[in-house]
Amino acid sequence: MQFTVLIEQDEDGIYIAKVPDIQGCYTQGKTIPEVLERVREAIQVCLEAEEVESLKFIGIQQIEVNK
Repeated sequence: MQFTVLIEQDEDGIYIAKVPDIQGCYTQGKTIPEVLERVREAIQVCLEAEEVESLKFIGIQQIEVNK
């Protein structure tokens, strides 16, 4: 199975990986390789859960908003 993984970096330099196809499936790590390993584990745990609500990833858009 293949999943889209979004990776962001917080203000402390920690990487956060989110799986948009699986609601509530996310993890973090200090390096990209670490967060990728952890997100694979998180996906497996989420898929083993009894009630997984699967979503369909559509895409990413940037929207400009004036303050």
